[in-house]
Amino acid sequence: MTAVHGSTALTGFRADQLAGFRIAVTSDRRGSDLVDAFKRRGASVLHAPTLHIAHTDHDQPLIDDTLAVIVAAPAVLLATTSYGMRRWLEVADAAGLGAQLAETLAASAILVRGPKSLGSIRAAGLDDAGMSHEETTASLVDLVLAEHPQPTTVAVQLHGYTDEIQLARLRAAGHTVLTVAPYRWATPDAADERVDRLIQALTTGGLDCVTFTSAPAVDALLSAASACDRYDAVVEALRSTVIAAAVGPVTAAPLVAAGISPIQPERFRMGALIRLVCERLEGVAVTRLSTRHGELELRGSVADVAGRRVWLAPNALTLFRTLMDARGAVVSRTELSSVLAGHPDDHTLEVALSRLRQSLNAPGLVSTVVKRGYRLDV
Repeated sequence: MTAVHGSTALTGFRADQLAGFRIAVTSDRRGSDLVDAFKRRGASVLHAPTLHIAHTDHDQPLIDDTLAVIVAAPAVLLATTSYGMRRWLEVADAAGLGAQLAETLAASAILVRGPKSLGSIRAAGLDDAGMSHEETTASLVDLVLAEHPQPTTVAVQLHGYTDEIQLARLRAAGHTVLTVAPYRWATPDAADERVDRLIQALTTGGLDCVTFTSAPAVDALLSAASACDRYDAVVEALRSTVIAAAVGPVTAAPLVAAGISPIQPERFRMGALIRLVCERLEGVAVTRLSTRHGELELRGSVADVAGRRVWLAPNALTLFRTLMDARGAVVSRTELSSVLAGHPDDHTLEVALSRLRQSLNAPGLVSTVVKRGYRLDV
């Protein structure tokens, strides 16, 4: 499925707007916001955080970094995330360093990556000195290099992982760089099977869309798929039958590098991502066909047969989608077998076709063409 930037024009809310569609949410923090938004619109949602925010067992490393910032009195601070700035200030305050840190930062030129980090700065009673144009760390570093050409001390609030390329750019320009990591990203523990279920759903036709809100979350999914020898299958699904939705270009970058074309909202916001997913699923993921047995509509895993809604199991859904895409043309047994999960034999195909016919409960709709295959009776 080829996907490109999409419009964020408002799609009217309906409780059945996403009925029949299955969406995976890979984000941890604020992931529940996405889950709730999609469920309110009727979608079935798999919440499978590929990474989660982890704090160290104790805050001493963060306190040590805070002391280093206070002593160095950096001329510039790069504030990258709202959550990271809030947690840094909270930990500093609990350690008795809140007033000193606030005084130090007040004397710095604070450059923010986006509106959310700007909000956290102003909520702390501090003033900003500018915002990156593209809401990326690279753009933020561009701003530093443009506005502070002479070597100085720059403090960087990291956002879950260390972007060594951008730190190297600052150092190459002669700047002294201090880093503060209020939190880090961690992979789920072995007992958390949600990512395994996500990979299984991706590779067996069990999903219509996967949302991503951070680049590390994309990397973590692809790494998990590689670890269980499903990388090629996951990438192929995200290139073809499953929509990959990224909140912005930074998040989209590792998808693009893997040959996947994600959809992205024009404004890099959660609400815009939700609207775009709704528009795309309703716009291109609904298949309709007129037949001798009435109008057919396929929305995700739900088939509407002459006004009667039918939920289809994965194998039946895969077969029905293939027959719908053929629009009445004959589909060979070999082709139908190839779209089923695993390595099915003739018996498996016969069972899947029988269950599809039982589910549709429309005799003659899926017709057999002797020695050739199967077709929908249009």
